[in-house]
Amino acid sequence: MQLKDACILLIDDDTDVLTAVRLLLKTEVKEVLVEKNPELILSILSKHSVDIILLDMNYKSPINTGNEGFYWLKEIKRKQPFIPVIMITAYGDIDLAVRSLKEGAIDFVVKPWHNERLIETLKTALKEKEKNNTATSWDDGSGIEGLIGKSAVMQNVFLKIKKLAPTDANILILGENGTGKDGIAKAIHLFSVRNKRPYVKVDVGSLTESLFESELFGYKKGAFTDAKEDRVGRFESANEGTLFLDEIGNISLQQQAKLLTVLQNRQVTRLGSHEAKAIDIRLVCATNISFQQLADESRFRKDLIYRINTVEITIPPLRQRGDDIILLAEYFTDIYARKYSKGAIQIDRKAKQKLSAYHFPGNVRELQYAIERAVIMVETDMLTEDDIIFSALENKESAVTLDTNLTLMEKNTIQRVVEKHNGNITRAAKELGLTRTALYRRLSKYDM
Repeated sequence: MQLKDACILLIDDDTDVLTAVRLLLKTEVKEVLVEKNPELILSILSKHSVDIILLDMNYKSPINTGNEGFYWLKEIKRKQPFIPVIMITAYGDIDLAVRSLKEGAIDFVVKPWHNERLIETLKTALKEKEKNNTATSWDDGSGIEGLIGKSAVMQNVFLKIKKLAPTDANILILGENGTGKDGIAKAIHLFSVRNKRPYVKVDVGSLTESLFESELFGYKKGAFTDAKEDRVGRFESANEGTLFLDEIGNISLQQQAKLLTVLQNRQVTRLGSHEAKAIDIRLVCATNISFQQLADESRFRKDLIYRINTVEITIPPLRQRGDDIILLAEYFTDIYARKYSKGAIQIDRKAKQKLSAYHFPGNVRELQYAIERAVIMVETDMLTEDDIIFSALENKESAVTLDTNLTLMEKNTIQRVVEKHNGNITRAAKELGLTRTALYRRLSKYDM
């Protein structure tokens, strides 16, 4: 990134300083944000994609202790550790400025400064940020495509990954379809101490009752009709590595009970065998249903939630990630331009506006497919707004997903009430507010 493409945030309670810096940088950078009140810093960072912060060291206090500057420096680093912070200090406070470097600032400038010196400092800070680009882009050749983000919400996700990955804590990843939960799971594995061992993914939500045990736990030859040889289950395959159970929110209560037993005992027994084998895995799970839905005990066992969720990571939908939309669009454009031998392709201003204004119900996955289609079809080296076409499929799928969730909730409710009354249809129908005939129809519909 060049300075002319950067967004600079200046925090100083001196109006003259704000005016001087804004005028100086007006033609040097893409955007200059200025603010007198440091208490608004975190609010600004949540709304804007800031590349560098210029932070004054003293505000309300008549004594130049620098304590306010140090406080806000720590707050910035706690919330967004990858944004370079340059401290602003008076000539007599050099010692404080030097201390700020130890506290996490990348550099400092002394009032009054030379304009050329300030601009060079900003350029240097930007270069340092680019060197540490793993904070905003995890495309390291490891197959984690699209795990990119400069937004505050994604940098918080990246920070969590860096903190959690080296541990053996069980992690639950929450997020809508298409937000990149699989990529987050891969990143956790790659940055863990188990990264040389297996990474095994299982879409448990798609496994039927009959396949659930054989896929996860394995089986012995002869355990059932088609068991013609011994087979290792996914738990054993992931031994000493990471097991990623995707869409875990969609498994039945019966499947949950079997999974809980294995996780509690850290042992797995293949179908057709009485021999329990010890397993050593790092467990990562993901689901597209909300935490509130998981907390419904008629749908999900609370004791299993505690087992799989030492810490949760919530992946924000793309519509909440601001400038990440364009960052990702440019990333996918480069990938598919190379894939389809198109040469360098750019995205024009109106196309970017169209992308930024769209709500992306399908999240990063929908953006990826839209860009791939656009690159394939474009006849020039520039994507225009006419080239960006969004499919109605995602809107239809959103409706189908809603209907599916409502159907599952109805089925679970009926099952719970019928069990409560020990199969007495009359009492169950009365509690559900249905006629006996209507309840029988629903029992037949759900094959209960």
